[in-house]
Amino acid sequence: MSTLMPTVFVSHGSPMLILQDLPARSFLATLGSLLPRPKAIVAVSAHWNTERPAVSTAGRPETIHDFYGFPEALYRLRYDATGEPGLADRVASLAGADRDPTYGLDHGAWVPAMLGWPDGDIPIFQLSVQPYRSPADHIALGRKLAPLRKEGVLVLGSGSATHNLRRLRRGDNDTAPEPWAKQFDDWLSEAVERGDEAALANYRTEAPYAQEAHPTDEHLLPLHVAFGAAGAGARAKALHRSFTNVNLSMASYAFA
Repeated sequence: MSTLMPTVFVSHGSPMLILQDLPARSFLATLGSLLPRPKAIVAVSAHWNTERPAVSTAGRPETIHDFYGFPEALYRLRYDATGEPGLADRVASLAGADRDPTYGLDHGAWVPAMLGWPDGDIPIFQLSVQPYRSPADHIALGRKLAPLRKEGVLVLGSGSATHNLRRLRRGDNDTAPEPWAKQFDDWLSEAVERGDEAALANYRTEAPYAQEAHPTDEHLLPLHVAFGAAGAGARAKALHRSFTNVNLSMASYAFA
């Protein structure tokens, strides 16, 4: 691996992932060992949606339980990592983003971070996505963060390689993935591995079953940011591929 920090996209799945015995959970528990130790983590979560890019600047970000109807054990979990206000301010300047001193860590950030870096000893803060802006806009947003790779800062996109909540068969983790989900997931894997920026920017028209895989964009946009943040000419390496709930892809990639 080069001395530059790779950028990463992970599929974080249901909040329940952290309590379940699934291949994707086992993979995320190894994430910290697969990467150089980051100086800090910029988490780009599908669950923080804003009109303009925003960066969280809290020194002690709260653990946000942004979900309902789950077991009590999930609501007791806390991720006690610090923020990094100075670096967050610089990231906001690079990205042309607003600063939000109140936003904490939503489950798109703290679930993979708690699994990958359970000691909570790496500063972490968030960058939002803008669902009404295009995938190309998010590649461009990520490109503004490319200098962070030289500084050992990890840009961690956290969303889902497929995300259609209405089509899930919850709790069914043994059935083979539905053909539409597999075809989209395979297309995405091939596109990122060849570094096809045009295809990723235009996935709505280029990918098979794009509407079924992503009725809305927000869960794929963190991938576009991570791809952009790796710099021009970046290509992906698959870190993990599996499915839960029959059509929820848990694919994760490193870009360099």
